[in-house]
This record gives sequence, structure tokens and C-alpha cells, in this order.
Amino acid sequence: MQYFPPALEDLVEHFAKLPGVGIKSAQRLAFHVLSLPEEETTAFAQAITGAKARIHCCPVCQNLTEGDGPCPICASAKRDPTVICVVAGPKDVMAMERSREYNGLYHVLHGVLSPMDHVGPDDLHIRSLTERVAAGGVEEVIMATDPDTEGETTAMYLSRLLRPFQVKITRLAYGIAVGSRLEYTDDATLVRALEGRREI
Repeated sequence: MQYFPPALEDLVEHFAKLPGVGIKSAQRLAFHVLSLPEEETTAFAQAITGAKARIHCCPVCQNLTEGDGPCPICASAKRDPTVICVVAGPKDVMAMERSREYNGLYHVLHGVLSPMDHVGPDDLHIRSLTERVAAGGVEEVIMATDPDTEGETTAMYLSRLLRPFQVKITRLAYGIAVGSRLEYTDDATLVRALEGRREI
């Protein structure tokens, strides 16, 4: 028995395909869209199709950008071109930029190595990274992939790949989160925190 018109069912199904959206949330979103005035739904649809049509990868760092040429970060004369921070995705660039501490350039892999998911080196933007480093002028490459198995595997693979270019390869420090308590910290995090300790 069909509870909703086919067009509404189709809308719910499309919302349910979004990450983190279950069927109940998809239904709420679909009903909300239907309750919007016509001009707002048109603007919403145009925003989706417009973003899909205009946003592409930066030819230098592979971050998302709009327009021709490099992204604003790569084009900025205020950034340090001798340091490249390697991240898994564009959201990681946003996270790093929020800190307002990093002033180098980025390289976005668009994923991490994951044999279980059939993601190998050829599926990521690794070749363009090695070409950037091989071109010269880079002094340090910071591995900023997540500290999980896939992130660690990717960082180790890239460090071995880039070692012949005689650049400094570093990894983001791991440790205890600010505001947390030692008694609730797991053993692996404590070990990493001890290894990454610094002088004060």
C-alpha cells in the first residue's frame, strides 16, 4: 500500500541517500521542502544544480573551487609555498583553516587508501602530489590524514613515496583532547601523547 504520491516517495528516497539521513529524517526534509513557497524551492534546486555545474577541483591542490585557475588558497601570495599539508578531503581543509594557525598550502587526496573498499593509490590524487614535490620548492609535507587505520596507512605510503625527494615529512601530533581527563583516556592515545610531548 502506497502512503505517499510517487513524486513524494521519490523525493524521500533521494534525501535518504544523503549521508547521516535516515528514512524519518528524509521524510521530514521532504515535507519541509513541499511546505516552502515556490520561489524558495526553485532557488534550492538551482543552488544544487549550480554548485554541481560550477564547482570543480583546483588544478594545483585538488581542493574544491569555482572559476578558472587555482583556488584562492593556492593563488594567495600570503601563503607559504614551501609547506604542503596533505588531507583526505575538502572538509579537512576547512577544519585546518578554522585554526588560523596554518599558513601553507594544501593537497587534497579525495579519500584514503582502503583495500577493503577497493580504494588504491590510482583512485586518489597522489600522482599530482608527487609531481608538485618533484617540481621543487617544497621543504615540508605535513601528513594530516585521520589517525585511524586507513589514515595511518595512507600517511605511511605517502611518506615512503616522497622520501626520495629529500623533503621533511611530518605527521600531525596525536594526544589528549583539551578539556578531557586522563582517567578516561584510552591506552593508545596516552602512548601517542607521551611520544608527541614537547618542551614548555
